[in-house]
Amino acid sequence: MSRRTTLFACSACGHESPKWHGRCPCCGEWNTLVEEIRPARSGGVGGRRSARAVRPVPLADVEAPRVERLRTGIGELDRVLGGGLVPGSLVLIGGSPGIGKSTLTSGALGKLAASGRSVLYVSGEESAAQVKLRAERLGAAALSVPIVAETDLETVLATIAGERPDACVVDSVQVLYDPALSGSPGSVGQVREVAGRLMRVAKERGVAVILVGHVTKEGAIAGPRVLEHLVDCVLSFEGERERTYRTLRALKNRFGSTSEVGVFEMHERGLVEVADASARFVTEATRAPGSVVLCAMEGSRPLLVEVQALVAPSELVPPRRVANGVDRNRLALVLAVLARHGGVSLGASDVFVSVAGGVRVDEPGADLAIALALASAAKGVALGGETPLAAFGELGLTGELRHVGHADRRIAEAAKFGLRSVVHPDERTRTLRQALRSLVGGIGARAA
Repeated sequence: MSRRTTLFACSACGHESPKWHGRCPCCGEWNTLVEEIRPARSGGVGGRRSARAVRPVPLADVEAPRVERLRTGIGELDRVLGGGLVPGSLVLIGGSPGIGKSTLTSGALGKLAASGRSVLYVSGEESAAQVKLRAERLGAAALSVPIVAETDLETVLATIAGERPDACVVDSVQVLYDPALSGSPGSVGQVREVAGRLMRVAKERGVAVILVGHVTKEGAIAGPRVLEHLVDCVLSFEGERERTYRTLRALKNRFGSTSEVGVFEMHERGLVEVADASARFVTEATRAPGSVVLCAMEGSRPLLVEVQALVAPSELVPPRRVANGVDRNRLALVLAVLARHGGVSLGASDVFVSVAGGVRVDEPGADLAIALALASAAKGVALGGETPLAAFGELGLTGELRHVGHADRRIAEAAKFGLRSVVHPDERTRTLRQALRSLVGGIGARAA
């Protein structure tokens, strides 16, 4: 076996050095040298080994075997994964502390164990006793999951090779360390080496490995970007600890769609799937000024969520713009179009926009609902009459309404819950001003 050596490589220019420098001797960038493991070269001229050429195969002749997925028994999780865990895949799930990552993964392993699959839980942050206390509220299935409390990578790899589980959870990837590296656990070099070796074991032995990762203060998954490139699937578990609703999104998925979303609710006995999230959000929707129901699409299913807006006079210069659940830059665009083409100027007011329930909506189809909610809040006029008003559509910079995908499914979802009044781009409503004028209550007339 060849001896392994460690080198420090610059992530900016690729320069290699036998020792660490605060500043790269080649390109001059600071804090870019990362420790890496390199096997000692042997054989061949100049340390290079000879390689044989391979014959390319046309894609039409490649046989793609059907792989049976491991269904976790949690429908919302399986939906986001694309139908379940793929054997030999590496899944990274990230989220803020206390959001429920360990609860979700423990519940998934418990259901897999109950279905006859062999599983393994590797805990690096908590002791086995601490994990048991959390698993007790999840039921007997979660308590049947075998656990190893270990942070040494070599021990973890040997355990996985010996147990050969169908699915394994590593909580978390930032606390595992390779003794061959001098860097501390969680450093760029350690995280990259840990993920790389876990990936090789997963592929060689057909083990579906779920890595639990930390997030930064900005909400991005902590660690080097190469970590997200190594894994097959990146899931983001979002929500606020003070609220009960949680959403699971796929940021990357080699085996399925990245537009699916799963909705959960935190109860005393763990996370509970919200199979019909629209029913929850529509029931809680208000009829007050500033409230509009958005007909959004999350992957393959429609989702009704309430968009709330509050407009108040401000003495601050510039006034505040607060967005919760929608992109702040998108809110600025909607405010500009609303002032220029809708006749509703809010330049001297504080504006607050929130998607109720802690759900985040990123699609452009939310523009019209945000604009109508802002106009309703500014004029103090409730929309929709006895039932909340529903809306969807994208705003153009010239004030036109642009069509968005799956309009028929959005309208059908609204009708399912009795929302007959749906404002959306059609032959009669082609601009934002026309949408405002068409509403009962006369916002358009006042805005004009």
